[in-house]
Amino acid sequence: MISDSATDFPPLRLRKNEERRLRAGHLWVYSNEVDIDATPLKPFEPGQAVTLQAHNGKALGTGYVNPHSLICARLVSRDPAYPLSPSLLVHRLNVALSLRERLYPQPYYRLVYGEADGLPGLIVDRYADVCVAQLTTAGMERLKEAVLAALVKVLKPTAVVWRNDSPVRELEGLPGYVETALGQPPKMVRLEENSVAFQVPLATGQKTGWFFDQQDNRARLLKYGRERRVLDVFSYLGAWGLQAAVHGAREVWCVDSSARALELLRANAALNAVTDRVNALQGDAFTVLKSLREAREHFDIVILDPPAFIKRRKDFKEGLLAYRRLNELALQLLAKDGLLVSCSCSQQLPAETLEQVILQAVRHLDRSMQILERGQQAPDHPIHPAIPETAYLKAVFARILPA
Repeated sequence: MISDSATDFPPLRLRKNEERRLRAGHLWVYSNEVDIDATPLKPFEPGQAVTLQAHNGKALGTGYVNPHSLICARLVSRDPAYPLSPSLLVHRLNVALSLRERLYPQPYYRLVYGEADGLPGLIVDRYADVCVAQLTTAGMERLKEAVLAALVKVLKPTAVVWRNDSPVRELEGLPGYVETALGQPPKMVRLEENSVAFQVPLATGQKTGWFFDQQDNRARLLKYGRERRVLDVFSYLGAWGLQAAVHGAREVWCVDSSARALELLRANAALNAVTDRVNALQGDAFTVLKSLREAREHFDIVILDPPAFIKRRKDFKEGLLAYRRLNELALQLLAKDGLLVSCSCSQQLPAETLEQVILQAVRHLDRSMQILERGQQAPDHPIHPAIPETAYLKAVFARILPA
């Protein structure tokens, strides 16, 4: 239950000087930052609304708590006039919508990107009049009905789907599930990106169905691809490869481990009348790249858009080796004057480290490179300047030349 009055929320007090990060703009409170003598964590219910207080009792704002999580509280509002409430949810959705409507001529985008849009624990993707939403924290799970009501009020969607099957929910002690929240959502929704149409599965696709974060980087590719032979690795539904084909690539090869994804990719190729220029290869990316090298295949452009190889700090060393191996295999398939588009969605991997990995692979093969462009996540995934975790996507457009 949430209220329109912050005075109804119990306090959660921080230890001395532990409010500095919140005052600097961050939104998270860790369990070791709480003054458990003044406000013990144990009595709180997961997701309960609270007033966050500095050590001296001064209110810092309102948010919610989860006593069982390392991130035990998240600040939602600093303004006492706008506490965590149904009206605040509506207000934040309207603010988020106003940005996307300025940026995108068609209603296909990420509408809410968690903390960066002032709604920690909430993700919403929009496919015209259908929304796919994800609640990743106990606080947002507790607000489930209020979130749905706010979506209905702001967007009036015909259907809403909860894709609450993200592994991150386990950190909050939440079960995973997928269910319909409103209406009768279709199994597939249609979207358009850079004048290319796609059919996207709602309940069974990866994450929330589509990777809107790469849309600007995919647009960058189009000017390079005309009359080129393109290899799209980790292709999923063909977002990179099919757009290259529609915009003039001579031949496109798409690689993915999922037979179902490639089946949908072929259907999207037919939808855009480029079936004759699109080939699909199913298999592990590393294995397929090795097979293509053994077959002496060469491409003018190779696109690498893998899943996160580094999900946690302890994965860094092994993940870095995976990025190095992947890029080296891709470089062995590139023409003498080829373009490598190498991406990483691992937040733990700095952009400069990705570039260094590519350079090491280039030099190992006795070639040289020029960085033509650098990309990041699209602006419907805004970056919160105080929360490094909201900046995760890197894309390097590198021209690969003989030594």
